Amino acid sequence: MFIIGGIQKTTLVDFPEKIAAIVFTQGCNFRCGYCHNPEILDFKQNVNYRTEEFMEFLKSRKGKLDGVVITGGEPTLQSGLYDFIKDIKSLNFAVKLDTNGTNPEILEKLIKENLLDYIAMDIKAPFEKYKEITGANCDLQNIKQSIKLIMNSNTDYEFRTTVLKSQLSFEDFEDIGKMINGAKKYYLQKFVPSKILNNNLLNEKTYSEDEFNEICKNLKKYIKNIYVR
Repeated sequence: MFIIGGIQKTTLVDFPEKIAAIVFTQGCNFRCGYCHNPEILDFKQNVNYRTEEFMEFLKSRKGKLDGVVITGGEPTLQSGLYDFIKDIKSLNFAVKLDTNGTNPEILEKLIKENLLDYIAMDIKAPFEKYKEITGANCDLQNIKQSIKLIMNSNTDYEFRTTVLKSQLSFEDFEDIGKMINGAKKYYLQKFVPSKILNNNLLNEKTYSEDEFNEICKNLKKYIKNIYVR
């Protein structure tokens, strides 16, 4: 089963160097307070967008779109993810998968069969803070395995972290640098207060430009390409 929680027909910024559509899957195993898609965190089973209709839409956009971003929620919770991606690839569209890394077995299958063109994995926090930041119990071995799989693959990828000053210290970023030492790309995403899961965070701040520059400088010991967005 593949439950689509929402669709954005065009994006110029979510798939590097490609014009893409976005599919938001329903359901997530994390409850990050800063989540911008709280309305699709639960599995509600109500299907507003059928996969067949989305495939028809893609067929109509050949020559205009380059790819599809599959995000969530957490897409790897969908039992129909593999078939959904195969159907997209059969139409000759590129696929970018956004994931929290909790299901490395699924990632491995998709990577081995060359079904992904780009992977973006969220690094929520240093391992010891995962439960605090995600609001969920998490098998950290799965996170470690996903990091290793992605870094050792031939698939283009990035790691990324949403940054709230109250949640992640300079020392935490040092630990994250060690977690993904040698990674190709790492993005620090400024927290933007808007529609989020935990409204108590709406008054939270992210770091200043100077502080971000200092964090990036420190991280260059571990990762060559670091960006703030």
